Amino acid sequence: MEGQAPGNRELLEKPVTASSGLSSLGAVFILLKSALGAGLLNFPWAFLKAGGVLPAFLVELVSLVFLISGLVILGYAASVSGQATYQGVVGGLCGPAMGKLCEACFIVNLLMISVAFLRVIGDQLEKLCDFLLPSAPPALQPWYTDQRFTLTLLSMLVILPLSSPREIGVQKYTSILGTLAACYLALVIMVQYYLGPPGLMHETRPALSPSSWTSIFSVFPTICFGFQCHEAAVSIYCSMQNRSLSHWALVSVLSLLACCLVYSLTGVYGFLTFGTEVSADILMSYPGNDGVIIVARVLFAVSIVTVYPIALFLGRSVMQDFWRRSCCQACGPRALADPSGLAVRMLLTVLWVTVTLAMALFLPDLSEIIGIIGGISSFFIFTFPGLCLVCAISTEPIGPRVKCCLEVWGVLSVLIGTFIFGQSTVAAVLELL
Repeated sequence: MEGQAPGNRELLEKPVTASSGLSSLGAVFILLKSALGAGLLNFPWAFLKAGGVLPAFLVELVSLVFLISGLVILGYAASVSGQATYQGVVGGLCGPAMGKLCEACFIVNLLMISVAFLRVIGDQLEKLCDFLLPSAPPALQPWYTDQRFTLTLLSMLVILPLSSPREIGVQKYTSILGTLAACYLALVIMVQYYLGPPGLMHETRPALSPSSWTSIFSVFPTICFGFQCHEAAVSIYCSMQNRSLSHWALVSVLSLLACCLVYSLTGVYGFLTFGTEVSADILMSYPGNDGVIIVARVLFAVSIVTVYPIALFLGRSVMQDFWRRSCCQACGPRALADPSGLAVRMLLTVLWVTVTLAMALFLPDLSEIIGIIGGISSFFIFTFPGLCLVCAISTEPIGPRVKCCLEVWGVLSVLIGTFIFGQSTVAAVLELL
C-alpha cells in the first residue's frame, strides 16, 4: 500500500459500509464452513466421473488457483466499490444490468443450494430412523419417522431460529461445530478404507482411466458445488475488523487449503473404498447398521444445519435489497417497513425456509441437480470475479504490464466460468432427459 500512487491508495482504502468486527479466525471458520457443505458427500462420486484419482486431483488443483484468486478479487472489488454484498459489488462495478443478472443468478443458486442442503439432512434423518427401528418394515413404520415430518420439525425448531440473526458474524460459533463435524466424516471415510466397511468385501480395484477427454470436465460442477464460499465472500470481508487486502488473501488461502485437504481425503478414500460402486452420496454406500457411520450421519446433518443459515442470509440480502428498492419507488425514501428490521427479516426467513422445504420434500435425487447448481456456481467463482477485476482496474493508475496481466486473468476467468456453466448445464439437462 505504501508503494501505491496517492490516487490508487485512496481508492483501495475506500471504506466499506458494514458494521461488525469479525475476527480473522471467525472469518476463516465461516469461509471454511460455507465450503464444507453437501458437496463433501459427492466428491468420491466426482472422482469416479472424472476417471480416477489422478485426473480428478489435477482438476482440483487447477481449480484451487482460480478459487483463491476469485476470493481475493472479490475482497479487492468490495473495497473499491464500497458495497457490502456480492450483488452490490457486481452492480457497482459492472453496471446496473450486470447487477440485475447477478441478483437473478444469486437468488436461484442459493435457493437450489438450500434445497440440496435440506435434501441431504432428510436423507440422513431417514437412515437414522431405519437404524433406530430396524425390525419395522417401511410400510409399517410410525408416522413420526416419516421424512416429511422429521425434516419439517427440524426446520421449524432448529434451522429457522439459527437463520434469524441479522448479521453473518453470528454464524462463526456454529461454523466451528460444523467444521469439526465435516472433519469427522473425512476421518471416518479414511479409517473405513483401512478397516473395511462391515458387511462389504474390501478388495483392491484397478485404476480407472477417463472414458473421454470430456469426462474430466464432469468433475468441475461438483468442485463448484463443493467450494460454495464465494457467494459469502463479500459479506464476510465487509464484516472483518482487518480489511487489508493482504490479510484477506491470507484468510482466503488458509480457508481453501484446509477445505481442499478435507475434500481430497474424502474423495480419494471414498473412491478407493467403493470404486465404480460408489454412490452419489458416499454415506449411502455404507451399511445402515454401522454405529460409526450412524454417528457420522448425525454429525454431518448437524454440519449442514449450521451451513444452511449462511445460504439463507445471503439469499435474504438479495430479497431485502429488492424490498428496499420497491418500497422507495412506491412509498418514497421514508418507507414504513425497514427490510433489515425484525418483522420483514422474519417474514423473508420464514418464506425462504418454507419454499426450500417444500421443494426438498419433492426432490427425488440430489445427484440430478448437482450439475445445475455447479454450473450456476461457476458464475460466482469465475465469471463475476473476472468481470469485477476487469472493471475495477480500468481506472487504476497502475503499470501497463501489470494491468494487461490482470485483464488477461480476468478475461480468462470469465471464459472458464462461461464454459463450465454451458458444459455442466447441458450435461445435467441431457441426463435428466
